[in-house]
Amino acid sequence: MSDTIAASTAASSGYNTSSAGDQPTLIRSASDITRLVNQGATKLSDARIVVAIALGGVFLDAYDLGGLAFGMKDITRQFGLTPSGAGLVASAITLGAIVGALFGGYLTDKIGRYRVFMADMFFFVIAALACAFAPNAWVLGGSRFVMGVGVGIDLPVAMAFLAEFSKLSGRGNKASRVAMWCPTWYAAISISYLLVLLLYAVLPAEDTGLLWRLILGFGAVPAILIIAIRHRYMNESPVWTANQGDLKGAAAILRRSYNINVEVAADADQQAQPAVRKAAWSNYGQLWKGVYFKRTLLVSVMSVASPFAYNAVAFGLPVILSTFLKQSVISTILFSLGLNLCFAFVGGLLAVRFVSKIGAWNMTVVGYAFQLIAMIGLALVGRPADSAEAAISISMLALFLFGQGIGPGSHSMTYASLSYPTSLRGTGVGLSQVVSRVSSTASLFLFPVLTAALGTKVFWAIGLAPLVGVLILLAIRWEPSGYDVDAEDFEKTV
Repeated sequence: MSDTIAASTAASSGYNTSSAGDQPTLIRSASDITRLVNQGATKLSDARIVVAIALGGVFLDAYDLGGLAFGMKDITRQFGLTPSGAGLVASAITLGAIVGALFGGYLTDKIGRYRVFMADMFFFVIAALACAFAPNAWVLGGSRFVMGVGVGIDLPVAMAFLAEFSKLSGRGNKASRVAMWCPTWYAAISISYLLVLLLYAVLPAEDTGLLWRLILGFGAVPAILIIAIRHRYMNESPVWTANQGDLKGAAAILRRSYNINVEVAADADQQAQPAVRKAAWSNYGQLWKGVYFKRTLLVSVMSVASPFAYNAVAFGLPVILSTFLKQSVISTILFSLGLNLCFAFVGGLLAVRFVSKIGAWNMTVVGYAFQLIAMIGLALVGRPADSAEAAISISMLALFLFGQGIGPGSHSMTYASLSYPTSLRGTGVGLSQVVSRVSSTASLFLFPVLTAALGTKVFWAIGLAPLVGVLILLAIRWEPSGYDVDAEDFEKTV
């Protein structure tokens, strides 16, 4: 970014509580930029908007999952799908996300957060419209694969933005803002349920088969809005920019997005700058070396356990409820909506509120424990024989979703984003998303097959996931919340 642009950018209060008329804070190194962000000198600025719109891809990913969950029966009937075929259509988005996460993690560290972020939304627009007009299961599956590529690219860069536009501690800290992805996810699923309910109420009975097309196609609308808003408010990460050696560009971003009165010191070029790790495909290997080995092992196991259990339950929730309740479609939608809002969404909000006080490790252990209890309860009850047993089963589903919200649902991403410094963050989140999407693919593909073969005994199999999650956390007691991991870019850690 040029000196002219930097000089013309408005400056006001910031680091060291400077005001517009005070002397600017002088920047001499990339570590100075990191300290400025971590100490959180933000006031009314675009930084909060950047954090909010960083969650746009998360919203669309969850919206699609929620909408498809209600449409799978009609899709299966219209296209004559076998259980395996239905599993492939359902899991196509996660297959695409594996590819997207692998490249997205690398590109996020290589070419920057802003460029990747502006490009990935176009995948959502194109894929959503293609899903709406899909003439057969192959086109539908292919379109969802393309959408998955966009999702996979979006998550690493979104988490990097959330971490790098937030302070280290206090209200609005890194851990709580990264955890915001979880209530955003549940809000999106709830909105998809509401839209299903609305369309189901207004569509003529003979046209209800179009419901899934309308729901999936409508996903293009928020995607277009997100593109426009990102273009208006999004900036490159100042931490990443500084790590690339562009201190003047990073200072200009701080002035524009953070209203921090900063200037690059005249003698900055004379200062010895630490060598920062550059983006490379080999960085995926660096995640398994030195201090990062245990962190990556923990993140990877959590990235298998959490999505496997959650996708099986969340995607199968309408089917599970309709089996328990034997009620109308409207009742099933309302119960699904209520469970997500009252338990998963609330749990996610509690995770955001208390992670800085309780810690991500403690909350995740508790969340996994709740999920394990819920799966055991569902397996023991089996198919409810009366209303009392049905109430117990629904309570267990509620406990599972609450545990997901306060624990692994929120903090699997906290661990993935805050276990690595800026130079490895995109790659680290990318790897976790590759592992997570492989687990999700297996879960979405296997759930219809296992349910057909095992019935309610499938809950025993699902319960293995939170059990493994608890065990790995007990083995590796790593707490990312409140830890200045970005400082590791300026220390020899590997």
